Amino acid sequence: MKLHELKPPAGSRRRRKIVGRGPGSGHGKTSGRGEKGQRARSGGGSHPWFEGGQLPLHRRVPKRGFVNIFREEYAILNVKDLERFAPGTAVTPAALAEAGLVRVASAAVKVLGDGNLTKALTVSAHRFSKIAAEKIRAAGGTVEVIGS
Repeated sequence: MKLHELKPPAGSRRRRKIVGRGPGSGHGKTSGRGEKGQRARSGGGSHPWFEGGQLPLHRRVPKRGFVNIFREEYAILNVKDLERFAPGTAVTPAALAEAGLVRVASAAVKVLGDGNLTKALTVSAHRFSKIAAEKIRAAGGTVEVIGS
């Protein structure tokens, strides 16, 4: 087979439908739009969420809840996740992202106290739970709060 012999598989390509070219074409007169009505007109039709004039769902359902625009989102990390680092390592958000423990290096990180730590690490994060900080210090490590 050569380049000039390449063809798409049979049936995978279809010609464009030619409409409005007389009765002999099979798509004359109304051009496949049926008879009269909104959908036969140019620019006609309604949006997908139109419900035929009845009160739309988004207006029938009551508004609920509250969204706090000042909420801070944290990437959550547990003390047991720090066990994979070598003793004496400085654990930063960038190092956590490199290890795959948090998705983005710029994310605010909070360390929680689930699990145990047996190595002395210098852990830098934006927030620590009391138990997490105690466990890190008990293992001989240090806790550094970023941004305060």
